Amino acid sequence: MRKYISYILLAILIGFGVLTLFLSSSVIFDLFGIREKEGNYVLFVVWANFISSLIYLASTYGLIKQRKWTTSLLGISAIILIIAFIRLKMHINAGGLYESKTISAMIFRISITLLMTITSYFTFTNRKL
Repeated sequence: MRKYISYILLAILIGFGVLTLFLSSSVIFDLFGIREKEGNYVLFVVWANFISSLIYLASTYGLIKQRKWTTSLLGISAIILIIAFIRLKMHINAGGLYESKTISAMIFRISITLLMTITSYFTFTNRKL
């Protein structure tokens, strides 16, 4: 059972990491005209997503090698995203421009990251699953 959980987590991490890396780097570096299509993006949220994508990809290595630090990396990613979300709320309250889809996307990303962190914890760190 633990083996199947690892494969599912690995697939989610790779997919989520590659997709997030592509989208966030496309906005940051203005690749493929994606920056223009994004509208009123919030740059610090894009950077938080970019950093998290690199953490997701590093976590795939830890997952493959079954390292306990995978959980810590994913936890760090969750903290980065939560801080970015709090900062986004401050940005919105200050009258800053944003896309409404950013809020739901951040909630989704934080939820997925927390779920991956918890799964990693019980799969590798706690081993009582």
